[in-house]
Amino acid sequence: MRSQVGSTPTLFRQPFMTPADPARSSPRPALHRPPSLDRLLDRPALRTLVDIHGRGPVLAAARAYLAGWRESAADQPFDPAPFEDHCRAALEARAAPHLKPVFNLTGTVLHTNLGRALAPPEAVQAVAEAMARPTNLEYDLASGQRGDRDDHIEGLLRELTGAEAATAVNNNAAAVLLLLGTLASGKEVLVSRGELVEIGGAFRIPDIMRRAGARLVEVGTTNRTHLRDYAEAISPRTALVMKVHTSNYAVQGFTAAVPEPELAALCRERGIPFAVDLGSGSLVDLTRWGLPAEPTPAQTVAHGAQLVTFSGDKLLGGPQAGLIVGEKSLVARIKRNPLKRALRLDKMTIAALEAVLKLYRDPDRLAQRLPSLRLLTRSAANIHALAERVAPPLARALGDRATVQVRPCRSQIGSGSLPVDRLDSACLAIGAPAGMKRAGGYPDRLAAAFRALPVPVIGRIEDGQFRLDLRCLDEGDDERAFVAQLALLNLTQRP
Repeated sequence: MRSQVGSTPTLFRQPFMTPADPARSSPRPALHRPPSLDRLLDRPALRTLVDIHGRGPVLAAARAYLAGWRESAADQPFDPAPFEDHCRAALEARAAPHLKPVFNLTGTVLHTNLGRALAPPEAVQAVAEAMARPTNLEYDLASGQRGDRDDHIEGLLRELTGAEAATAVNNNAAAVLLLLGTLASGKEVLVSRGELVEIGGAFRIPDIMRRAGARLVEVGTTNRTHLRDYAEAISPRTALVMKVHTSNYAVQGFTAAVPEPELAALCRERGIPFAVDLGSGSLVDLTRWGLPAEPTPAQTVAHGAQLVTFSGDKLLGGPQAGLIVGEKSLVARIKRNPLKRALRLDKMTIAALEAVLKLYRDPDRLAQRLPSLRLLTRSAANIHALAERVAPPLARALGDRATVQVRPCRSQIGSGSLPVDRLDSACLAIGAPAGMKRAGGYPDRLAAAFRALPVPVIGRIEDGQFRLDLRCLDEGDDERAFVAQLALLNLTQRP
């Protein structure tokens, strides 16, 4: 049969067919498409997450996963299991505190970067109660009138230091700033050249004086300052003579410094206030526990200092605070400074400080009750025995990836306190296995692996090894928690 002119043969009227393309010729299979968000959030695992974290955060985590899935895995079946795992992990990471506990195995007991002094149970309880309930922070219960927040700690500070009055601000740098700004703004302050200290965090005595509006007058030399140097430098413009305890360094050799009683007598004769910045400021004589001597506020007040400043979270073993004790009239002037309000302590700090100060009323039990002092007075034999117990499980956890040795070491007090003196201790020295090539970066990988543990472990790198000084690892619960998580160590690169 012939077709008509102009017409298309029947054969060619059939549609042109090619092999089917599943991606184009039919919708995506159902198993490739995730359920709706509502159906996903109705899964038991997601309902649990909503109960814990709230619908909004769970919805955000779900959408983030689905967006990533569509970008990289849309050609694969949707699996709800990794979806649920992702949401759970993302929400747990979001909820985890950024400020977290760590194991301080650096060998520095009062480590500034790790929070310095540990609080005793009495302080922890006091803080919890102060946070949970209204308090008489600035309320006089006897009179029913407004009170002074310093009242909660002033009596204790007077009792423990022998001073006439006391006040407190948020740290010792603030205490020095407030003292200088109150008594010496626009006037001169005499300081020995050898005492112009710099503390961590850019705290420099000359800079603090400048910020306080005082003019620094250096007396003496770096290594030797005499009483006549102060006497010759005093002028009608002198507002204050200040002595700064060199707590974070030591000048040795051909040196001379004026004893506090002599300098106090000179200041009384000339009618000029005498102030001493003690820095770390231990409230007790540390030599009774075999520790190096450190001047106390009580000794300094007895030597004639009219004002003494010191820290609350160093050798005192309490919360971060700057304490000022001294003559009543001078402390009263400082408390009237408007800047005092900006630097004042909150109720939690006051609660903790009061609890810690009360422990000093019983000095015979202080080393057992005050965590920082307990750690400082711990015997080397006790620490060595702990190291011998912990070394085997650590070696098992590391296997052939590292070597573990128990070695003697020296701890330091820290936070600028007694910088020259060291305490006998014991450490776990972890090194690269024998025969490892290019082991120079291995201690850094070890350090990173320990920091990645659920409770991060902070040590130090020394002599090509990663070392864990166990002075600050308590026996009992801390020891068990430390050992239990060793199985989770994950070295990112095997030797």
